[in-house]
Amino acid sequence: MHSDFSLYLASSTQIDSDHPAVRARAAALAAGATGDAAIARRCFEFVRDEIAHSWDYQRNPVTCRASDVLQHGTGYCYAKSHLLAALLRANGIPAGLCYQRLAVGEVGPPFCLHGLNAVYLQDFGWYRIDARGNKPGVDAAFVPPREQLAFPVLAAEERDLPEIWPEPLPQVVAALTRHATVHDVAAHLPDLQMLPK
Repeated sequence: MHSDFSLYLASSTQIDSDHPAVRARAAALAAGATGDAAIARRCFEFVRDEIAHSWDYQRNPVTCRASDVLQHGTGYCYAKSHLLAALLRANGIPAGLCYQRLAVGEVGPPFCLHGLNAVYLQDFGWYRIDARGNKPGVDAAFVPPREQLAFPVLAAEERDLPEIWPEPLPQVVAALTRHATVHDVAAHLPDLQMLPK
C-alpha cells in the first residue's frame, strides 16, 4: 500500500473518475450527505444494488472501465470495484482496489481472484467494502469499523490479499478486455499465480 493519497484520488484509464457521467453520478450520490462515511455508504450501496453482477445476471457486455460499467449497468466484481473507486475518488474520498483468492465453486480448485475495494474514511482509516452484489448467502454491507464482506476466506488455498492497489492488476484488466462475453471471462478468471512478482 502506498502512503501517498494522491494515487488513490487519481483518475486513470480504468478508474476514469473525471468522466462526465461518473462525476455527475458521484455528485448526485453525494447530494445532501454529511461527511465522507455517508457519501461512501451511498456510493457503495449504489454499486452493490444498482449495478448488476455480470455472472449473476448473465448480462453482457463485459465491462472494465468505470464509465462503461455505469453506462451499461453491469460488471464482474472487478469492474464494479473500478466504478466504486471512481465514484469515491470523484467525491474526493481516497479509494483503492483489493483482492481475495477464492474457490470458484463451493470448494476449489479452481480458484480465482475476487475484486473489492478499500476506502479511506477520516474516522476509521482504511476500510474494506465489497460491492459485488448481494444474493442468497451473500450479505455484504457498509458498517464501519466492522468489515462485512461478501465472502469469507475458508480453505487453506484461499487468501485475503493485504495490498490496497491504486490501479487494477494487469491480469484483471486482461481478463475483462480480452474476452467478449460473460462466459468467456468465466472461463479465464485471473488467479493468484498470475500476480506480478
